[in-house]
This record gives sequence, C-alpha cells and structure tokens, in this order.
Amino acid sequence: MKYSIKQILAETNHRDWEYPAKQWRYYQEWNKALFFHYKIDSFLLRKFVPKDLEIDEINGSAWISLVAFTMEKIRPHFLPAFPPISDFDEINLRTYVIKDQKPGVYFLSIEAEKLLSVLIAKSLSGLPYEKSRIKRTENSYQATYPKRNFSLLADFEIGTEVTHKTDLDLFLTERYCLYFGKNNQLFRYEIQHLPWKINQLELDFLKINYQINDLQIASNPDLIHYSEGVQVLAWNKEKL
Repeated sequence: MKYSIKQILAETNHRDWEYPAKQWRYYQEWNKALFFHYKIDSFLLRKFVPKDLEIDEINGSAWISLVAFTMEKIRPHFLPAFPPISDFDEINLRTYVIKDQKPGVYFLSIEAEKLLSVLIAKSLSGLPYEKSRIKRTENSYQATYPKRNFSLLADFEIGTEVTHKTDLDLFLTERYCLYFGKNNQLFRYEIQHLPWKINQLELDFLKINYQINDLQIASNPDLIHYSEGVQVLAWNKEKL
C-alpha cells in the first residue's frame, strides 16, 4: 500500500522527536529490503565512527547491519522521478549511533548498481556511494564489489509478518536520522517514514564477505529481517 505525503507526515507517534518544521527536500522509497544484523564489540567500531558520535548499544552490545534493497522514485521535492537515475539496487553497511539524543545510523559503506546514480547521489548527498555489480530477482540478491572484495549472495523466501516487534527489532529498524562525516565536519540528515513492516526471512543460501580493515562480517548473521519497504522523506543536511 502506498501512502500520500500528507499521510506520511501526519503519523508521528512512533518517533522519539519531531521532524523539522522546514519543507522536506527529497522523496525516496526503500523497497524489498533484506537486513542482515550482526552483534559486534563497540571497540572494533570506534575507529570507523567520528569521535563526536556515540556508538549506540542495546543490552550492552553494538550492532552493524548489511542492508540490501531497491531504491525507487528518489527525487527532489519539486521534480518528478526519472527511473533511469531514480531507481537502482543498493547495499549499505551501517552501524547505530546517537548524538543530541537522536539515534541514527552511520554508513561504513554504500554501494549502488548504476554509475550515473552513484555520481549524482554522491554529489548531492555527500554520502560515500560507490559503484558495485548488483543483480536481484524475486528470491535472490547477488552483489560483488571487486575493488574492495565485497560480495553478497543470498537465496531466500519471504516468511510471515512479524506482528510483535522486540526492542531489538525496533532498535535496528526505527531510525529517523543518518549521520556522516566529510572534511572533518559532521552532518545529519533528518528523515521521516511510517514504521517498518517486517517479515521473517528464510534463507536457502547465504554467502557474505565484507571486510574493512580488521572489521569483518561473514555468512552467519545474528538476526535477519525482510521488509517490503518504506516511503521516505528527507530534509537538507544539517551541519553539527
């Protein structure tokens, strides 16, 4: 089910703080998302995360997540989407951080399948997009990034809807801002979307290889999710 912009903006009970009063800047959809979550020692993450961001933990543990999805209809506020650029498959490796009592995500890497989309997204957002080889079908997701020796191969079936989310489910999905650092400066993007509807994910095959220095994730996630997706509004970046 698709919602109107008015409906997306109207529902805020799931948020910990109000979204900005200014006009939103970008619309986008994060669809058919696979989440592979890993518990990790926050000590291993510290060198990758700007010092002004606190690594967020739940029950004494930090987490990182590999999220593979299809970006669709991304566009500026007053312009229509243009599918050759607006629609592409994407993978991000993220961790969970907090600043000013605003829990968010911090990307360790972001890959997308279309070179032009990568160049435009990187230029407009400042986020570290890189070109990768990605191919997906209804029940498979394949990606390789030879430059950094990253790879993801997943065959899966979508399970039943998760009707009662745990605190951990919420911690890993309900994030309403993202942070990034550039040229020794820290920025935040505020976002708004309705709560993620998540499903169980049943894996027929999974092979993951992501290593950044001594930080490595492999084919044994601690928790997995699937979601048909969310419609997202994003505001201009804010310098912190």
